[in-house]
Amino acid sequence: AVFAGLQEYVEAVSFQYFIKTRSLISVEEINKQLIFTAEDREETTNMTSNCHDKQPCRWSLKVTPVDYLLGVADLTGELMRLCISSVGNGDIDTPFELSQFLRQIYDGFTFIGNTGPYEVSKKLYTLKQSLAKVENACYTLKVRGSEIPKHMLADVFSTKTELIDQEEGLP
Repeated sequence: AVFAGLQEYVEAVSFQYFIKTRSLISVEEINKQLIFTAEDREETTNMTSNCHDKQPCRWSLKVTPVDYLLGVADLTGELMRLCISSVGNGDIDTPFELSQFLRQIYDGFTFIGNTGPYEVSKKLYTLKQSLAKVENACYTLKVRGSEIPKHMLADVFSTKTELIDQEEGLP
């Protein structure tokens, strides 16, 4: 349960970081955020620990490279949903930006290939599906965007996403 929680944390932090900076947070930056001191806690007087009174207490949690990769793979699903909702809001620039970003992540994962842990190859399949949905949205915007009124684009994409999921046997 701890590893799944760390992966969800990486997904959430990296999504927030992407929203702010339009880039991917590094595992080192995430690990810097997971260092805690006694000053971070309000109830320091009630703590029982092995820390000496004169030295500051430090606790840290480390995200492993595998948990980081799996969290980033989960991030791609959130970015795909952001793409589709952006289209629904009339933002036609974000899908193209997300398509390039997801392509870079996918290329990075394919570089790892089958040499990584089993979980990485499972998530690679889902990452590929998210990338396909975003690229399909971009294709539709480019080719059919001028034909479809902006307020109807969200309906077109939700229908296409459902068809892609049915073809791939997803619920």
